[in-house]
Amino acid sequence: MSEATRAAAPGRVSIIVACALPAHGLTRLSAAFDVHYAPDAARREHAIATWGTVVRGVVTNVATGWRAQWMDRLPALEIICAIGVGYESIDVAAARARGIAVTHGRGANTASVADHAIALLFAAVRGIVSNDRAMRAGEWNALRHAWPDLSGRRAGILGLGAIGMAIATRLAAFDMPISYHNRNPRGDVPFDYAPDAVVLAAAADFLFVCAPGGAATHGLVDARVLRALGPDGYLVNVGRGTVVDTAALAEALHARTIAGAALDVYAEEPAVPQRLLDAPNLVLSPHVAGLSPRAEEAYVDGIVANLSACFDGRALPTPVSGSDDR
Repeated sequence: MSEATRAAAPGRVSIIVACALPAHGLTRLSAAFDVHYAPDAARREHAIATWGTVVRGVVTNVATGWRAQWMDRLPALEIICAIGVGYESIDVAAARARGIAVTHGRGANTASVADHAIALLFAAVRGIVSNDRAMRAGEWNALRHAWPDLSGRRAGILGLGAIGMAIATRLAAFDMPISYHNRNPRGDVPFDYAPDAVVLAAAADFLFVCAPGGAATHGLVDARVLRALGPDGYLVNVGRGTVVDTAALAEALHARTIAGAALDVYAEEPAVPQRLLDAPNLVLSPHVAGLSPRAEEAYVDGIVANLSACFDGRALPTPVSGSDDR
């Protein structure tokens, strides 16, 4: 039986998985659908060329996205599922114009990202990484000096969606006054609303970036925001790398315009500019905040639920709404 004939077999909906998935995730999807695994450009092109006429669903992530020209080669396509919360690299407007639904993994990784954000804050403020390196080098006294407290300090959250709220909940244990900035103020929270990112940074010792990517937030945290954060302030970014002006951040770190930063996301992943890598007051992790066994299981559960609902003609559990709710 040819690949194309197998893909068109009755009773099995054909989907393309266009990003890396753990083995258990592929097994789960394969139990419900006819999966064509294409986690790189070459296999994606093969999958589109071979099964394009019968593929009804696509699973992707923010790194791969899904372009209008790929949609045009899948005439039976009904749904595109983003694994994570972010979907800015999917051409949502093109999908809607073609009657293709778009969903994302809203809520699947909220706890994991929030936990990681707090870990990054502690690592940056208390010098965990640099102290570890000093100890391994036999330098007991080199970094044995006072490190800043966290309790009672002021936190600012840029993007108070689900992840921002989860971070705020965790910060409450440290008696931190919390301010936030969204496109619009929320009426359901007790936190102070800042009208823009500069005002938010000026009111914060620790600035958490949880905002989604896209044109509306590109470079939102710029040199002005970093100056407002000040020489005792710390930046933690678990949102999108494009929200922070990379060159401005590198300059602020080297000039000690801010005390330090911790990043899990970058403007052009996986590349990190050398100027950032050379900053001693920076803690880095490779976009893993949303990766935990529980989050990965929730991702797959959400994908199966959205695909099944679409193909059964039911309401989608987590459609892309165009809001900033993360």
